Amino acid sequence: MSTATLSPGRADDTRIGPRAQLRHVGALTRRNLMRIKADPESMLDALLIPIIFTVLFVYVFGGAVSGSQQDYIQYMVPGLLGTTGLNLAMAVGSGLNSDFQTGVMDRFRTLPIGRASVLLSKIAAETCRCLVSFTILIAFSVLLGLEIKTSALELLAAIGLSLVFGMSVVWVSMLLGMALRSAQAVQGVSMLVMMPLQFGSSIFAPTTTMPGWLQTFTEYNPLSALADACRSLINGGALTHSVTIVLVWSVAITALTAPLAVARFRKRT
Repeated sequence: MSTATLSPGRADDTRIGPRAQLRHVGALTRRNLMRIKADPESMLDALLIPIIFTVLFVYVFGGAVSGSQQDYIQYMVPGLLGTTGLNLAMAVGSGLNSDFQTGVMDRFRTLPIGRASVLLSKIAAETCRCLVSFTILIAFSVLLGLEIKTSALELLAAIGLSLVFGMSVVWVSMLLGMALRSAQAVQGVSMLVMMPLQFGSSIFAPTTTMPGWLQTFTEYNPLSALADACRSLINGGALTHSVTIVLVWSVAITALTAPLAVARFRKRT
């Protein structure tokens, strides 16, 4: 299919009003969710990652790290909210790359829709997936013994903070998905990004026994701040500046990568 054939269907975002953009985002979000319904296996990561991570880390490392599984659940699960959002967010890039490879984006080019709505609908659908995953994580952890020592409002605040950070990382993932040539390459680079962030943090173990250079890394790692904030919101205690640090990181990541992702998307479409 030639570019000349596709050009008449293109829509300029500057000529599409906010209400029309919202309708396009809604329609494409519904399409993305319907694809999940038609392919339920695509939800396995969102459904099983919280359960597998909780069981493995609580029963393998819980006694060694905290002395008891009960204490470790209270320590680890709040941090697991952040790493669950990160894992799901980084998977968006490989899906976007596949959409380009399979011709889905060629189809979108022929439709009179705002091109920004394609990326925004990805974020909206991923938000739904994250909420499902967070709900499973909290419910399963409560069955294993997690105690919510604060209020429902503070628990929702912990989930919301994890969601805000996760959606900022989606922009990074989408940028990788459009910059790299294959879905396999996107997955490989995503792993290289996620592994140091997840395990070089205070999510799974206290940082006091780490060497100095690694403690410095964990201190500036946004996942450490996110874990600390969620622990305060779920276990109680005074909220530190960690909430501010997470919000600053989320805004900075979005401000840096969202324009680059949109520019890359416009160039490719």
